[in-house]
Amino acid sequence: MNSFGAAQKAESVKGDDKRWSTLLAQLSVADLTEHFLARVLRVPGYDTLPLPSSEIRRTGSASFDALIRGLQQGTEGRSGRAERLAIATDVGVSRARAGIPIESLMTAIRLDFSILWGELTAIAKDGDAGLLVRHADRVWNIVDSYASQTQSTYMAERQRMQSEASSVRQGYVAALFGETSPPAEMLSQIAGELDIDQAGAFCVAMALGEDMAGLRVVVASAAHRDGEIFTYHLGDGLVAFWPRDDRPGSAVQEAAAQISSLRLGLVEAVRGIADLRGAARRARELAQLLTPQDSQALTMTIAWARIARRRLGASGSPIAGDVEAALAQCGGAERNRLVEAVRAYLASGSIAASADTLFCHRNTLMNRLRRFADITGVDVTVPQQAARLVVAWA
Repeated sequence: MNSFGAAQKAESVKGDDKRWSTLLAQLSVADLTEHFLARVLRVPGYDTLPLPSSEIRRTGSASFDALIRGLQQGTEGRSGRAERLAIATDVGVSRARAGIPIESLMTAIRLDFSILWGELTAIAKDGDAGLLVRHADRVWNIVDSYASQTQSTYMAERQRMQSEASSVRQGYVAALFGETSPPAEMLSQIAGELDIDQAGAFCVAMALGEDMAGLRVVVASAAHRDGEIFTYHLGDGLVAFWPRDDRPGSAVQEAAAQISSLRLGLVEAVRGIADLRGAARRARELAQLLTPQDSQALTMTIAWARIARRRLGASGSPIAGDVEAALAQCGGAERNRLVEAVRAYLASGSIAASADTLFCHRNTLMNRLRRFADITGVDVTVPQQAARLVVAWA
């Protein structure tokens, strides 16, 4: 480029700055704000007025004022960026607290560009076309930067709100498992805050040690499908509870099915939140009875005999010491055959089924049961006598 062309370009840039400043000076913040208000109230999320129109007008006016002054500055200064960040924080926090969806917020903010650009083109002269083209990126970039700042503060505030809500809810959950049961009025408040039926039907599970990991995975998976399962760390275990939901295919129903296949204690019939604390104790006792051979949840139906054995043992009451002493008088082979026959019968209560299980004739099985009765004094075909061995050998 020759010196004449360079001089013309320099003069053009100098003229651009002056004319650009003139156009910006003609913009009316009040008019821009009214145009914005008229359009933003048609945006889904804003159309139900979650905020007073006066609040939308206030932040809209502050936004346009800051954007125009940012465009006037040419090279961006720290004061301009700080001012827009302050407004972006104000808008992001207030919209998050008002529950406006992020999509609605970003649509509203990007209206700033179309409204600003529309007003600039309306007041520009025919000869300003090149000027507008040369400044289009500047207008878009400054609005986009403001939008990004607002989005960041909005998301940070939503995260803070979720943490606050989670802490509050955990406080209510913790109250259910405290040293003392909450009074009726507090139980009603807790049920309301957790959005559960105070007198509804619940399930309670308790996992201990390494078995807690599997329970956490199921709870997290249910949450991704909007199925809420409440959890609380109680001593060395993780307790989980949820309202019964027997609807096929529901997130909670499927999670409950998965939980029943985990190694933990499970109480399936809890009436009302007042009983959750006691149910957690029962679930812990069941979890403590798990053996290496168990591969699914222990319920009262499955493990009642183990619980009876444990409690009788703790009380010092003998369960079947006399039976074991009597069997000790037999030879090893005979003892094994008799115990095998009795266990098979106790598992089914059927002579035919037990004989099939042992691959022997039913008469053979009946002879072994009679022999067992002769030696120990316990006739397992009598339910009251059989119950003692069911518990002792659980």
